[in-house]
Amino acid sequence: MKTFINFFFAFFTLLSIAQTSSLQKSPILTEGNAKDVGMSAERLSKIDAMISAEVTNGNIPGAVALIARNGKIVFYNAYGMADNEANIPMNKDAVFRIASQTKAITSTAVMMLWEEGQFQLDDNISKYIPEFGEAQILDTFNETDGTYTTKPAKNQITIRDLLTHTSGIGYGVIDGDERFKKIYAKASVTDLFTTENITIAESVKKLAKLPLHHEPGEAFTYSEGLDVLGYFIEVISGVPFDEFLKTRIFEPLNMKDTWFYQPKENYNRLVAVQKKENEKWIKYPVTFYDTDYPIKGAKTFFSGGAGLSSTAKDYATFLQMYLNEGELNGVRLLSRTTVRSILGNQIGAIWDGPKYHGLAFSVVNEKGEISGGLGSDGTFEWGGYFNTQYFADPKEEIIGILMKQTQGPVDDNTSWKFKQMLFSSIDD
Repeated sequence: MKTFINFFFAFFTLLSIAQTSSLQKSPILTEGNAKDVGMSAERLSKIDAMISAEVTNGNIPGAVALIARNGKIVFYNAYGMADNEANIPMNKDAVFRIASQTKAITSTAVMMLWEEGQFQLDDNISKYIPEFGEAQILDTFNETDGTYTTKPAKNQITIRDLLTHTSGIGYGVIDGDERFKKIYAKASVTDLFTTENITIAESVKKLAKLPLHHEPGEAFTYSEGLDVLGYFIEVISGVPFDEFLKTRIFEPLNMKDTWFYQPKENYNRLVAVQKKENEKWIKYPVTFYDTDYPIKGAKTFFSGGAGLSSTAKDYATFLQMYLNEGELNGVRLLSRTTVRSILGNQIGAIWDGPKYHGLAFSVVNEKGEISGGLGSDGTFEWGGYFNTQYFADPKEEIIGILMKQTQGPVDDNTSWKFKQMLFSSIDD
């Protein structure tokens, strides 16, 4: 009874502070005219022709593309088929599995709690999830029986490490190191998505007992760190992770179509994951996961790193909040100073190239801007496992989103062409 009362109190406390009013009141995203926001309609039409040709030529089965500038959607089109086998055409409001695009939303939720003084970024995660204990690094691995030895780490995993993929945690079935694939599988760690009856708490506690790739904070290894932080949010807030996102981010921003598990009325809008076989697009088969996970199964695993599904319009709304420095339509989720920290270089020389990594996104640096086609210095971006991408350029006030759903080998050049041609469409 006491546990229920604590949950009830925490839930309604969160509801009461879900919408923080702002001195600003930027408008919600609405459709506008390209010329009015300094975009060339003629050049945008070339993007339309490019994507259409890629569908016609069989390089992608379908897509939804959205471009917004200065808070106005100036390009919003659907192409091809959402499901070729079922003969279902693509619509603009189609629902896509956004996979790793979930990470930026989870990171935002973490930083909302940080703003409330709930923790410090350099706190050890073991302070909040004791199962992580003292960090251990993989030392030796026996290929014959999967046993291994470890050595103590000098550093402990911090919340900042988890946000920046420098914790040393791996990514199981998609890990680049075969040893970690085997270790995670043997420990029954749930990777990415599942229809099984398991929670993030259960999976993260298993993960916490496993060795690390390297010293925390000293290298970049793409990881399940954001799944750990999804559970961390539950621990800190006292509220289930899905409810936290719903009440603190999705409802305030009116992101009605963004869910871990879609409501029944949206089932027919979920795009099929497709692969090309014998020159035809067919539904991707069940492998270590069932692609229908957003609409079937136990619906208990809220993956902070990969679990959400959404629409192009919803995700553009989320990005617009960032372009507005944490505010949208009179609702403030983050302060502009926090947004500046999120978009700042958090891992120094670990990434040495045209981009650096912040607390939620990869970010184009001056070197990347000069190289061309990546956007201005400060453009932030990421993508998803099923062939989705997004980017937002604060200097040009531009958002670009290209959603597809494919797996397996694909001759798809739309991603780089879309970005390159979008920035070439700026006319003012």
